[in-house]
Amino acid sequence: MFMRQTRWRWLALILLLELCSSCAKERTGALAYVSNERDGTVTVIDIGASRVLTTIQVGARPRGIRLSPDHQRVYVAVSYPYQQSQGEAKGNINKIVAIEVASDKVVAAYDAGDDPENFVVSLDGTRFYIANEDAGAASVVDLNANRILAAQVVGAEPEGVALSTDGRWVYVTSESTSTVSVIDTQTNEAVKTFLVGARPRDAVFSPDGALAYVTAENGGTVSVVETKTHTVVDTIQLPRGEVKPKGVVISDDGQRLYVATGRGNSVAVIDLASRKLLNMIPVGKRPWGIALTPDGKKLYAANGLSNDVSVIDLAANQVVATIKAGDGPWGIAIKP
Repeated sequence: MFMRQTRWRWLALILLLELCSSCAKERTGALAYVSNERDGTVTVIDIGASRVLTTIQVGARPRGIRLSPDHQRVYVAVSYPYQQSQGEAKGNINKIVAIEVASDKVVAAYDAGDDPENFVVSLDGTRFYIANEDAGAASVVDLNANRILAAQVVGAEPEGVALSTDGRWVYVTSESTSTVSVIDTQTNEAVKTFLVGARPRDAVFSPDGALAYVTAENGGTVSVVETKTHTVVDTIQLPRGEVKPKGVVISDDGQRLYVATGRGNSVAVIDLASRKLLNMIPVGKRPWGIALTPDGKKLYAANGLSNDVSVIDLAANQVVATIKAGDGPWGIAIKP
C-alpha cells in the first residue's frame, strides 16, 4: 500500500512539473513585432523582459505591420525583396501576410496590389487600406474574399496610411506630390486631396478624431489637420538640419505627440496643447516606425541602420534598453 501511494505521489508530482513547465513557456503580457525590411523577417519581443522571443521568416521586403482588431493576428506588408527586381523575387511578394500570434506561423496571404508599403485594418477587421508606392494608388482589400475591391489613384509614391478614430476616413500620404488623399470608407472612394509639408511620410489621428497630424520628411514639419473639413490649420516646425520626421504616434490622452526623426537619430516629443517641441530623445541610427506600449509608459523605436530597437521610458525621457532586431527594422506593432 505504501509503495502504491508513493508511486502515485511521484506521478502526480511529475504531472504537476510538466504542467508548470508548459505554463512557464506561455507568453504573458505585451509583445512587440518588428518588421525587418532587408532580411525578410519579423522580430518578436517580450516587452516585460525586454528580450527577443523569436524571429519569424515572412520573405520578400516586410515594411508596414499592423495588428488585427482581436489581436490574434499580425499583418505584414511584403513587397519586392530589398534592391531586387520582381523577376528575382521568391516567395510571397506584393501581399499582406498574416502571422498567427498563438503559433508564430504565417497562416494566410492576401492580394495587396503592386508594391504595398504601408496599410491599415478597418475597425471591424474586414478591410485593408493599402498604400501601393510604385503604382501611385491606394488599394482596398476584402479579407473575407481575399480580393481587391477598389484601387484609388492618389499622389505619387504613397506611403503613410492612417485610419480615423471612428473608422470613417483613411489618410494616405504621398511623398513626391506632398499631398494627403482622403478616402471615405463608406464608399471606398477618394473624396479630397490636400497639400502638407514636403515629402509626407506618416499620419495619426487624435483620440477624439477632431485632428490629424502628418509628418513631412523634407519639410521637417508636422501638419495639424482639422478632420471635419480635411484642412491644414497649423504647422509645427521641428529643428532644422538632419531631422527628417517619419513615424508618429499620439498618447492616449491626446497630450503628447511622438515623432521619429530618421537621420536625426532621435524621437521628438511635442506638447499638443501648445504645439511646441518639449524634447529630443536620442535613440539608435535612423528610427522609422515607433509604437507605444499599452500602458503608455514606454515607446519603442525601430532603428533602420543600427538594426536594433530603442526602448524609451517616457517619464524619464531616455532610452532604458536597446534590443537587437533583424536587418533593417522598419515598423513596429505592439500586442497588448
